Amino acid sequence: MTDLMALTHRARQGLADDLEGLAASDWARPSLCPGWDVEHVVAHLTAAASTSQRAWLRSIVLAGFRPAVHNERRLREHLGKDPAETLARFRAVITSTVAPSKDLAAYLGEALVHGEDIRHPLNIPTAVDIVAATQVARFYASRDFAVSSKTLSSGLHLRATDGTFEHGGGPEVVGPTLALVMTMAGRSSHLGQLAGDGVPILVSRLGEAS
Repeated sequence: MTDLMALTHRARQGLADDLEGLAASDWARPSLCPGWDVEHVVAHLTAAASTSQRAWLRSIVLAGFRPAVHNERRLREHLGKDPAETLARFRAVITSTVAPSKDLAAYLGEALVHGEDIRHPLNIPTAVDIVAATQVARFYASRDFAVSSKTLSSGLHLRATDGTFEHGGGPEVVGPTLALVMTMAGRSSHLGQLAGDGVPILVSRLGEAS
C-alpha cells in the first residue's frame, strides 16, 4: 500500500511540475476526457485526493448514485478562481493519503491516466514511470473499477514492450505499458502505439463503448 501511495505522490508531483507555466489557452484546451478541459481534469484529481470514503459515500448518495453527477460536483468544488489557484489546490494534495477506498492501484491509475489525458493534447512529453504503469496495467487487466478495463481486454494477450507486464491469452496486443493502460482505460488516443492481431478487436470494443 505504501509503495502504491508513494508512486501516486510521484505521479502527482510530475504532473504539477509539467503544468507550471502553461498559457491560459492551454488550461482551456479540451482534454481526452469528453466535456472536460485541462483545468477541469486537474480539479478532478484534487477532488480524488481530498475525498474520504465517508465523504465519497455521502456524495454519491446525494448524486442519486450517478457517478457523472458526483464527479462534476466534486470537480466544481475544487476549481479555483483561475488556473493558478486550481494548480495551487492540486499541489496542496500531492502527498495526500486520502482515498475513497482501499483500491490504491485505482487511484494511482487515475493519476497516470488523467495526467496523460492532459499531456497528450498539449504535446507534453511523458516521463513514463514503468513501475507505476505496470502496477496499474495489472490492476486494470484484473478487474473493472471506474473503467471497464478488464472487459475491454478480456480474451486478449497483452504484452508490454518496455516492461514486465503480460496478461491473458488470445490474439496479441503489444506496445508500451502506458499505451496499454490508456487503451484499457477506454482511450483510443494511444492505439497507434499498439500492434498485433488483437488491436482490431480493441478498436471495435472501444467503438462500441463510445
